[in-house]
Formats: sequence, structure tokens, C-alpha cells
Amino acid sequence: MANLARLLATHAGAGRVIWIGLRPERLADPIAVSEAEVTEAGLAGDHARVGRRALTLIQAEHLPAIAALCRRDHVAPELLRRNIVIAGINLTALRHSRLVIGSAEIAITGPCPPCSRMERALGTGGYNAMRGHGGWYAEVLRPGRIAVGDAVRVFAVEPPDA
Repeated sequence: MANLARLLATHAGAGRVIWIGLRPERLADPIAVSEAEVTEAGLAGDHARVGRRALTLIQAEHLPAIAALCRRDHVAPELLRRNIVIAGINLTALRHSRLVIGSAEIAITGPCPPCSRMERALGTGGYNAMRGHGGWYAEVLRPGRIAVGDAVRVFAVEPPDA
């Protein structure tokens, strides 16, 4: 039987970036880009700030769940106002982990709750549809460049000894 530390450190594989969005001003609509420079203050061209909330990430696999809870066929990433959509790796399992995306290194710091704007963007019940699916904040540990299609890997993926 595997010990808990080994289970927590083991993932099926790398994830990947499937969407990147910049919000040039606080209330501006996100602009989809194919690549972005990651600075200590988040994505260059985004309105974020240095610290534990420099980046916002959301799990691609949660988008259909949010859509279903809003009685929609589809939810576009730009409606949710997050910077990066990640597919293929469980972001919840990576809380407090260091990740490498492109040439940048980040740390997932905590859950990113929905804002009241989700009610307008997604319709009645949009705020509640996003609860538990709102994504994650991340801090930039090492600036770099990211692009759609980049792998998302856990930093130092050596599982602990059994």
C-alpha cells in the first residue's frame, strides 16, 4: 500500500495551458492571447499585482460543470475572468505546489472565489455555479514566458521515499 505522501506527490502526467487572457484594466474584458510574459506582478499587460494573487488559474475540466450549473451549453473562458486555463492536471491537488509553465515558475496559493460580476456574465445563479469551481490564485516565483500548449509540470517531481 502506498503511503499518503507518495499518493499526494503522484500525478497521471503533466497538464497543459489551453487559454491565456489579459485584463488590461480592472473591469476590462479579458483579451485572449497565444503567449504572455510572466512578471512578478502576473502577466505583462494584465492589471494584477505582485504577491499571492498575481495570477488566476482555472481548471478546464470545470468549465462544463459551470455551464451545466448555469443551464448553458458552453462557458467561454473569457467570461470567467481568469488569466490561465489549465487542462489535464488537477489544480486542487496542486495547492501549495510549485509549478513550471513554459519558462516561468509559480506557486498555487489558494482558491479564487467568484465575484458578483459572475451573476451578470453567466445569468441568474452564475455566482453560485462558480462556487467551488472558481479557480486558484498563484504567486510568481520566477518570471518567464508562457504560451498556449505549454506543459504544466510540478517542480521537482521526485516522489518521496515510501
